[in-house]
Amino acid sequence: MNSDTIAAIATAMSPSGIGIIRISGEDALPVIDRIYRSKYGHKKLSLCESHTIHYGYIKNNNEKIDEVLVSVMKAPKTFTKEDIVEINCHGGIATTNKVLEILLNNGARLAEPGEFTKRAFLNGRIDLLEAEATMDLISSKSDKKYRGSLRDERHNRNRYRRRHGKRKNHHHTQDNAAFRRRCERRVSR
Repeated sequence: MNSDTIAAIATAMSPSGIGIIRISGEDALPVIDRIYRSKYGHKKLSLCESHTIHYGYIKNNNEKIDEVLVSVMKAPKTFTKEDIVEINCHGGIATTNKVLEILLNNGARLAEPGEFTKRAFLNGRIDLLEAEATMDLISSKSDKKYRGSLRDERHNRNRYRRRHGKRKNHHHTQDNAAFRRRCERRVSR
């Protein structure tokens, strides 16, 4: 369903030691191959094994932009069930934004809020309750809300599995169909 490749900054936009940019989709590996160079020469990350980390540089027109660690995770064993690349660059607003800008200029598009979780749901990686619990955890602003979200997520998952069986990716069709329609309407706008 999702043929485009999305990218987004996964860490807070503030001065920090590390900034992480996540890429997911069919062209995640070709996009990173266009801008990544290993320390000792050109290494195509698309040819590397899955779930590995690589040291090198992000380059833009042969200009070194930043020194990075890049994680490569190939489908289907990822959160979205798509190829995922995570770039760990130096933190801070300017550096992180520059790396994101280079990704967008090389074939990725900016992800909508919650789109990685939406893709995980639409691709059958998580069920509706897990998707909602993930969004609650991300949006929690206090320790009390965070702990409540964790408790609710575990409670909802157990209740869902008691009702619908223990298969992790078994979906309640009415809930999923309605959620998919809402997601598809938002994407088509």
